[in-house]
Amino acid sequence: MAAMNASTSSSLSPQDQLKQAVALAALAYVPRGEIIGVGTGSTANFFIDGLAGMKADIPGAVASSEATARRLASHGIKVVDLNEVTSLGVYVDGADEIDPRGHMIKGGGAALTREKIVASVAARFVCIADGSKEVPVLGKFPLPVEVIPMAREAIARQLAKLGGTPKWREGVVTDNGNIILDVHGLSITDPVATEALINGWPGVVTNGLFAARKADVALIGAAGGVKTLSY
Repeated sequence: MAAMNASTSSSLSPQDQLKQAVALAALAYVPRGEIIGVGTGSTANFFIDGLAGMKADIPGAVASSEATARRLASHGIKVVDLNEVTSLGVYVDGADEIDPRGHMIKGGGAALTREKIVASVAARFVCIADGSKEVPVLGKFPLPVEVIPMAREAIARQLAKLGGTPKWREGVVTDNGNIILDVHGLSITDPVATEALINGWPGVVTNGLFAARKADVALIGAAGGVKTLSY
């Protein structure tokens, strides 16, 4: 197995090698005998591929998107409905940005609502990311906001009042049937307050700030290896 992983890694880009390294490191946080939550995106995909090697050790996984559910099932990992469980041992997912306190921006893959729901049920949130995702202040990556379609322009006007430039991610429909507004140009110094403010507007399903439920652990990939941060 080690030889296969090494061969696979050698064919990846340097950034993907870092993503794979943190994804495989996250396997150590999977509690045996417990259902876990799994995120969405390129780094989460590496985690799913690694999880296939220990699928006999877990009863199944709750997926944060239809894409993740398909990838889990393709590896023979049982996909469990969140309504069938009361808690999850761990939730493992990537991030588009993470700050020094473990607050994140997520939603580049438009799965932010289901990701946030699954994360809220997990005892521990393990964020897996390459070093380019570490930032001193959130906001350089456009903040995704999932919106009920009829509220698109009303919410865009509200977001503009925060000092950002909202752009409709045309052609993208979430798994929940909604749209995404990406807010460019923000500097989010108080992620907890900003998350709550935006979520309070009628028409917003949720936004991509993961601050009220932040990461407990971050595994950050760098040239020197995997760095572990606890919050």
